[in-house]
Amino acid sequence: MESAIYETNLRCLPLLGRGKVRDIYAVDTNHLLIIASDRLSAFDVVFPEPIPGKGKILNDLSNFWFKKMQTLARNHLTQLRVSDVLSDSSECDLVGGRGVVVKRLTPVPIEAVVRGYIIGSGWEDYRKTGRTSGVHLEPGLSIAERLKRPIFTPSTKAELGTHDENIDFNQACNLVGLEIAEQIRSISIEIYSQAAEYALSKGIIIADTKMEFGLSNEGELVLIDELLTPDSSRFWPLDSYAVGSSPKSFDKQFVRDYLESIKWDKSPPAPKLPRSVVENTFSRYKAAHDLLMS
Repeated sequence: MESAIYETNLRCLPLLGRGKVRDIYAVDTNHLLIIASDRLSAFDVVFPEPIPGKGKILNDLSNFWFKKMQTLARNHLTQLRVSDVLSDSSECDLVGGRGVVVKRLTPVPIEAVVRGYIIGSGWEDYRKTGRTSGVHLEPGLSIAERLKRPIFTPSTKAELGTHDENIDFNQACNLVGLEIAEQIRSISIEIYSQAAEYALSKGIIIADTKMEFGLSNEGELVLIDELLTPDSSRFWPLDSYAVGSSPKSFDKQFVRDYLESIKWDKSPPAPKLPRSVVENTFSRYKAAHDLLMS
């Protein structure tokens, strides 16, 4: 495995902030440099051990999907290269394969979650109420079962160190307005549907995914952050999928399962991850990347 980058400290550009995974630098009034580090977060907590090479996979896959879905929604990508905004060649080398120069936009304060299968927090909600984020579902569903049609189940965007919360569509409307909420719902479901169909042809089920949007100065919705990666989605191998049990995965569910097994309370500080968990997580991310981009 290659050397890991837990965080960057560029000298050429001012640091605006660090997310759970990405470091964000100001380029000018219209552009940002976003760098995908190898940090890992699970249950909204950032872990001390990085996953070497993970950031490059996230960056590569996101850019692949942004371009593939550009007929459905504008995205934050620009024609600028990292070398166009970094004057230091050593910093260019450090950021290579991880960085992308994007449009500077106003983030929309919800996360757009689309579910095609019932699993995770959606399954827990359904077991208790028969609904998921306020969406009524047919009775008698089993864990990991495919839904009749994809559903939009938004969540809040939590600050670093706090947990996202599932909300219903009306709550999303209260946060962003009815028109924007309806646009996000429509675009997100269409992107998920097309991506899920493509992924099936590559042997991967996309059970659910999370997208983020920003607004341009003109009020146009733009896809931002990342898209359809193992960090933001549940990827299941098609050949081993079975209704009624939690499927094997190409994403960080492997880490979540380990954390559940050690009875961690999901509050900071994060526990140390064994080397085997780190290596197996990378191998799953790499497998998804290679299949989807083959």
